[in-house]
Amino acid sequence: MSNLGVPELLIIALVLVLLFGAKKLPEMARGVGRSLRIFKSETAKLREDDDDNHTVQAQAQAQAPAQPQPPAAQPQQIQATPAPALSAEEQARQLEEQAARLRASAAQADKRV
Repeated sequence: MSNLGVPELLIIALVLVLLFGAKKLPEMARGVGRSLRIFKSETAKLREDDDDNHTVQAQAQAQAPAQPQPPAAQPQQIQATPAPALSAEEQARQLEEQAARLRASAAQADKRV
């Protein structure tokens, strides 16, 4: 893709003003800024929660290393079955069944932990 110069950027800005109006552009920019701020704060919270979970797990392992741990659940492999004649509905049904099996195995793994 070629570099955008000043004339191209001016044309794009003019088209945006014509499409959305001069009053709507600042409101849209504010909305985008708010959503980015919310997104950043939520990702920071997720990182903190993840770090907290790792420290709690490390502390639990350090306190009770002599306890036998149940065998780790083996991840289920999705088997690719050749199905050239399946309709879209049948494919969707199969995917839903696989998703349900994965959810059930994940729930079992969560109960073990």
